[in-house]
Amino acid sequence: MASEADKSSEEVQKSLTNDDEDIVNPWDVVSSSAKGVDYSKLIKRFGSTEIDKELMDRMVKLTGKPTHHFLRRGIFFSHRDMHQILDLVEKKKGFYLYTGRGPSSESMHLGHLIPFIFTKESTEFYKMMCKIQKLVTFNQVKGIFGFTDSDSIGKISFPAIQATPSFSSAFPQIFNGKKDVPCLIPCAIDQDPYFRMTRDVAPRLGLLKPALLHSTFFPALQGAHGKMSASDPNSSIFLTDSDEQIKTKINKYAFSGGKPTEEEHRKHGGNCDIDVSYQYLTFFMEDDAKLADIKSRYSSGKMLTGELKQELTNVLQKLVGEHRERRLNITDDIVNEYMKSRKLKFEY
Repeated sequence: MASEADKSSEEVQKSLTNDDEDIVNPWDVVSSSAKGVDYSKLIKRFGSTEIDKELMDRMVKLTGKPTHHFLRRGIFFSHRDMHQILDLVEKKKGFYLYTGRGPSSESMHLGHLIPFIFTKESTEFYKMMCKIQKLVTFNQVKGIFGFTDSDSIGKISFPAIQATPSFSSAFPQIFNGKKDVPCLIPCAIDQDPYFRMTRDVAPRLGLLKPALLHSTFFPALQGAHGKMSASDPNSSIFLTDSDEQIKTKINKYAFSGGKPTEEEHRKHGGNCDIDVSYQYLTFFMEDDAKLADIKSRYSSGKMLTGELKQELTNVLQKLVGEHRERRLNITDDIVNEYMKSRKLKFEY
């Protein structure tokens, strides 16, 4: 029976020879459609499972909280073994979350907030990384990630580094040496190749496979052909941007689904499927009724592009402004205390 890694290898090879396929991997996200990546095709290509109503209803039942708007709106859309994590919740047993940020600029942008919103180094870590490296061949990672002879050894060796925190045995100082603490990884779908490899190698290490929740991509201001990038200042709204910078970027760069003239727009309405301002509101406007009203008015032509962009500007200025205020309260003493080497007290 083919492993998850073997299946993904076959799909990578197919996608490399099919010009109609979206390019989705840890380094590049490019869609041939103005609507962005076709996530239903991606589920089939990656072999993951769609987050359905049954799973969401079970989350509500076990947590006692309403369904998060990221789940209601399909922003988190796919998973691996999430039912096993809910089994642990049902049995009142623990698990841990593995997520992280590594922005390629001095500031995080809005897209970096998504896993934080959804989820509110040691010698053992290095040993685990070496074990993973020993069990995964170059031929396997070449098939999964599409590596070529011109790729650096750093790029080729990195999958084992990213895989390592998936196992509690990499953190004996946190989990008191336990090797069987389950892990849940909320991440964008482009990170899935790392964890397909991880899940494939886990049984050979005698360890638990991590579970995953996959999110859609946060689009660049210029449209859903690609994801927001910290390395392109004009594609991103940063958490350090001023109110004026936010307003300017939205008005100047946010791709519009509106019509060329006001007359045409009033007659035919705008296209929310490709309008970046509306897409951003699906992430950051929690009020379902208000979002539905905006979609209705924009699609019918009652709301103009400028008015939609103003709605987004108001939401993002408030969000980034609150972050700015909290950041001002962070002192060097707080940072030093947070980074201080100390025993973390968790009961497992």
